[in-house]
Amino acid sequence: MDEALLRSLTPSVLAILGRRGADFAAAEDAVQEALLEALRVWPDHRPRDPKGWLVTVAWRKFLDAARAETARRRREERVEEEPAPGPAPAVDDTLQLYFLCAHPSLTPSSAVALTLRAVGGLTTRQIARAYLVPEATMAQRISRAKRTVAGVRLDRPGDVATVLRVLYLVFNEGYSGDVDLAAEAIRLTRQLAAAVDHPEAAGLLALMLLHHARRAARTAPDGSLVPLAEQDRGRWDTGLIAEGIGILQAALARDRLGEFQAQAAIAALHADAPTVEETDWVQIVEWYDELVRLTDSPVVRLNRAVAVGEADGPRAGLAALAALEDSSRSASGGGHPMPRHAAVAAYLHERDGDLATAARLYAEAAGKAPNLAERDHLTRQAARLNARRHR
Repeated sequence: MDEALLRSLTPSVLAILGRRGADFAAAEDAVQEALLEALRVWPDHRPRDPKGWLVTVAWRKFLDAARAETARRRREERVEEEPAPGPAPAVDDTLQLYFLCAHPSLTPSSAVALTLRAVGGLTTRQIARAYLVPEATMAQRISRAKRTVAGVRLDRPGDVATVLRVLYLVFNEGYSGDVDLAAEAIRLTRQLAAAVDHPEAAGLLALMLLHHARRAARTAPDGSLVPLAEQDRGRWDTGLIAEGIGILQAALARDRLGEFQAQAAIAALHADAPTVEETDWVQIVEWYDELVRLTDSPVVRLNRAVAVGEADGPRAGLAALAALEDSSRSASGGGHPMPRHAAVAAYLHERDGDLATAARLYAEAAGKAPNLAERDHLTRQAARLNARRHR
């Protein structure tokens, strides 16, 4: 059974049912039933026109469900309008589904789950395993998302920026179990970048490729995190780096800069440096300045402080961090809302020679770490500095 073929056909089949009048939730249920039927039938009797077969079976499944709800007159009327089976039109409807799944009324987590289910072709069980939640929890999340977008037509104009944000969230989930969400996000973003004339779609694809190129070097054999400065650059995927840089250069040449292009430019400068010592930190700071202008994001300003510390010395980095801390505390009314703030401060204090403060901040950052691997890494950093202090 060619599961990749089924996955690639799913968006078009779903969109065709939508154009025939099925609402999203009913169409998605019918397509899932058709896919199950294909898994049962195709190994012994593969159809000559797989897409047409799926459309025919899915439409019949939808009509069966419609007939069961005789109280709804509109659905009974659609039964009488059943089109004759035949080859399905060669129309790529993937883009329309991206926009539907990124509907502004959905929460980010629901939008991601719905995108993976309807466009990515993943099962509820696969998505649940990837998110490390029970299958029933993920089923409820997807059901709520489907109810939210029920009745929304597939031809409703969408927002490219929202779609890109959903795909960015998918990519940042990384991978777990039998579903590699980072690779899945790259696959979906390739489709989107090919379907829309938008430099930020290309920028996001370049960013994903450049980050994904370093994946093999990010963890040690025991599963512990390896910081960028300590990674074996010989393990970076030079093919992905070359592809990402090429896509980025073409996007930047259009002179319509966006945040994903700027992030990709920073990733490209890291990827292009033969050694960590040869990293062009001055240019990276300039790109972070562009990102601050585009987003005014506290997270971007935090990362900029690290870059300033590398370009101009740790004291300059700590000054940039202090300015960010003052503005963030004023906005939040006290405390610091960013979990990585303590880790960045610890790194800069260590480079400045203040090992006691750095060790304390590494321990503080470990307590706020979002996952076990990062917590263990920060705990080891604190232990390392405490051991150096007491020699």
